[in-house]
Amino acid sequence: MIEVKNLTKNYGNHTAVSNLTFTVENNCVYGFLGPNGAGKSTTMNIITGCLSASDGTVIIDGYDIYDDAIEAKKRIGYLPEIPPLYFDMTPVEYLGFVADAKKVAKKEKQVQIDAAMARTGIEAVSNKRIKSLSKGYKQRVGIAQALIGNPSVIILDEPTVGLDPKQIIEIRDLIKELGKDHTVILSSHILSEVQAVCDKILIIAHGKLIACDTPERLETLFAGSKTITMTVKANEQEARAAIAEIEEIQSIEVLKSEENLTKLEIVTDKEADIAEKLFFAFAGIKKAIIRLSEETASLEDIFLELIAANETAQSDDAVVNEKASDEDTPETADVADKAEGGTEDESNL
Repeated sequence: MIEVKNLTKNYGNHTAVSNLTFTVENNCVYGFLGPNGAGKSTTMNIITGCLSASDGTVIIDGYDIYDDAIEAKKRIGYLPEIPPLYFDMTPVEYLGFVADAKKVAKKEKQVQIDAAMARTGIEAVSNKRIKSLSKGYKQRVGIAQALIGNPSVIILDEPTVGLDPKQIIEIRDLIKELGKDHTVILSSHILSEVQAVCDKILIIAHGKLIACDTPERLETLFAGSKTITMTVKANEQEARAAIAEIEEIQSIEVLKSEENLTKLEIVTDKEADIAEKLFFAFAGIKKAIIRLSEETASLEDIFLELIAANETAQSDDAVVNEKASDEDTPETADVADKAEGGTEDESNL
């Protein structure tokens, strides 16, 4: 388990992470999302002990990352966005080097190397120079080094960046497998990837946590409406008349209209389930529904909505602060004028 409490990181006057607090449960895959500059990499570097915080604490399986650094770091496997590979080594040589650096016991060393290579599927290239490997295999070697030492926590920063579609699918499957035995934190800009592999999602903006929940609950909480697209064997007038009495419908848009074929886009409340009502409505006028599909807000929609709301809040705060500053200025000027006037009066006296 990872506990992050009141984490803050300042770079001079810039606050990269601001009072960040969250908990990561065991044996779950967490997606860590945020726009560029949100503080994701800074937070991950602090959690792994690669960067100090200005304030706050990070606890890894009961060990403080600062007070018990050695014990805490033993429980972390980390793959940065750019894998820390030595290209003149072979994967087996490199993993041996990592095992020594992590002080893996000699009797366990080869067992762990073999297990990491098997888990990541790199046995076939274990004796090739890393510089000759494809991008996908290099990423696999990077993940393999994170597994050495059998850490309880695996942190992956953009693990599929630059990979082709086949490699991305393979790495996603690997991450799902890792989530069965490890706690995994995955940072990615590919929202479909996060939705495909993550049990929970953390979203930050301006260094602050703005959401933490399962993808399903985020969809339920933030999807304000549901869109139904349907094609029916009826003209537009017949289609509109058939569904006119369904109260849950908020709006209807005709996407395509022919003599005996109409495609509609219907918007309802997110909780409404009107599929059965639609079926009976068109059955009642003996018109067939050819196709019907429902869509709620995607993770991308939710992400953009949350970021936009946060940007609005930040803008509102800035306006309030600016107004407060403007209000202070006349008072200061008035005091100065009075002081200046007082001086003139005294001189006149």
